[in-house]
Amino acid sequence: MQHMNTGPDAEKLLNRIRTRDFTIGIMGLGYVGLPLAMSSLEAGFRVIGFDIDQSRVALLNRGESGIKHLPGPAIQQAVESKRFRATSDFSELSMPDAILIAVPTPLTRNREPNLSFVENSARSIAERLRPGQLVVLESTTWPGTTREIVRPLLEATNLVVGKDFFLAYSPEREDPGNEVHTTTSVPKVIGADEPSSLEVAQALYSQIIVRTVPVTSTATAEAVKLTENIFRSVNIALVNELKVIFDRMGIDVWEVIEAAKTKPFGYMAFYPGPGLGGHCIPIDPFYLTWKAREYEVATRFIELAGEVNTNMPHYVVDRLVEALDRRARRGLNESRILLIGMAYKKNVGDTRESPSLRLIDLMERRGAVVDYHDPYVPEIPATREYAELAGRRSVDISADRLASFDAVVITTDHDAIDWKTVVEGAKLVVDTRNVCARFHVSAPNVVKA
Repeated sequence: MQHMNTGPDAEKLLNRIRTRDFTIGIMGLGYVGLPLAMSSLEAGFRVIGFDIDQSRVALLNRGESGIKHLPGPAIQQAVESKRFRATSDFSELSMPDAILIAVPTPLTRNREPNLSFVENSARSIAERLRPGQLVVLESTTWPGTTREIVRPLLEATNLVVGKDFFLAYSPEREDPGNEVHTTTSVPKVIGADEPSSLEVAQALYSQIIVRTVPVTSTATAEAVKLTENIFRSVNIALVNELKVIFDRMGIDVWEVIEAAKTKPFGYMAFYPGPGLGGHCIPIDPFYLTWKAREYEVATRFIELAGEVNTNMPHYVVDRLVEALDRRARRGLNESRILLIGMAYKKNVGDTRESPSLRLIDLMERRGAVVDYHDPYVPEIPATREYAELAGRRSVDISADRLASFDAVVITTDHDAIDWKTVVEGAKLVVDTRNVCARFHVSAPNVVKA
């Protein structure tokens, strides 16, 4: 493995990228970092993965992905060929030619940005930073993070961006489980605050991703990512609110949306649900609202969307209570409820910010006895907010088991589930995803929520 010993010579680095005599380090090997690692391997680069979770490191070094929608054979082959390995030894950060940071950026309990993972990553890099390396932040964050947080930490080494090393921001655009829009097929936005960093970062990503989209600064690239997710948050909030209004009017919001989307211009279909999940949409808008306070700008529209989406689990529970009262002549207290779907979206095992966690909490606070079924989530992982749910295991959905519940609540529309069996076996079905109608399963015991 060759390394430069002097300040960055962009032309030499560009040539090494073109010839694949280049090693990429990826910090964070989860739902963003691991697909990026696999795409980099497919493009012919060597990859070193860094993660603080030693069990995850061991899993990957055995050639197993640990993420159901990501195939293991590609990792196994890369491990066997010595082109990929994972490590929790951050002293090896001096080895890669480029370090791509893909670590979580959660919110604090007070819904303010928690950049501890980014800051710790930057400090770890700074301790081993050498001339000629490229550092790229991919984690979603507020505009200015790369320039105001990451750059000072790296330049505290007396190495200077553009003179001694390169620094850029390129937001991840990962959609777990999406087989059409994959890591490599989605254009990559890249921003840097000086031209040589932009040139080198763009050269690297252009070898991995179908197309790069350069912008004028790291802050602009950071704003792009927030804009994408705020757009989705606001539009999902709109259809969630319409769902509540139309339900009161006796109108099926899903039928409305299907008809509206036949218009070939001026409309884009978004769909309601039991609440927002995933790492991006429930969290990212608050990164901008927090930063906007520095500029004394109110973000009423964004915050209102957050309120609407956050309230949806409460709406679902209210609909469940109403359905139990009308159809079973009983309340939620001591009712046995089966929740189908622990993942936040279909066909993946990702439970980050899943509304199902909130739904279980709300139902049990009102005295319900709740089980869940999810073929992608055999056991609920530990979370900070719902620690008491960790370790609960998915139950089967045999006909006898279904009949033992007072109601079934559908929160995730996995394709692998036999929805006909669910509807035929359950006394009452509360469908938050319109899955029964989409699979052409209609019955008097199905209530939409």
